[in-house]
Amino acid sequence: MSDFKIGSAEARFADLIWENEPVTSGQMAKLGAAEFQWKKTTSFTVLKRLCDRGIFQNENGTVTSLISREDFYARHSRQYVEETFGGSLPAFLNAFCSRKALTDAEIDELESIIEKMRR
Repeated sequence: MSDFKIGSAEARFADLIWENEPVTSGQMAKLGAAEFQWKKTTSFTVLKRLCDRGIFQNENGTVTSLISREDFYARHSRQYVEETFGGSLPAFLNAFCSRKALTDAEIDELESIIEKMRR
C-alpha cells in the first residue's frame, strides 16, 4: 500500500466504487460502462490495478475498499508533497499559491488548521 499514484481515470473510477460499495463486480462493470463508456474488460483491468495497489479488494465477486477515500487522498497527498517538494509543505503551498491567490476564507481555514496543530 505504499504507491498511491493513480491516474485521473483510475481516481474517478475509485470514487465510483467508494460511492457504491460494497458493489458486485458486475455492477462495477456497469458503472464503468455508464460513466466512461468502458468495456467490461477495461473496468476489470482498472479494478485489478487498484487492487494491486492495496486500495480495493475483489473477493467472491464483491468489491470493497481496504482503505477509506479520505485515507487514500491523505496518503496520496503526503506522497506527492514528499516526492515533489522534498516533504516541504511550505514549498508546496508556495507553488500552489503562486498562480492563484487564496481567498480570505481559505486563509482563515488554513490558519485554523495551523492553530489546531499547535495545540
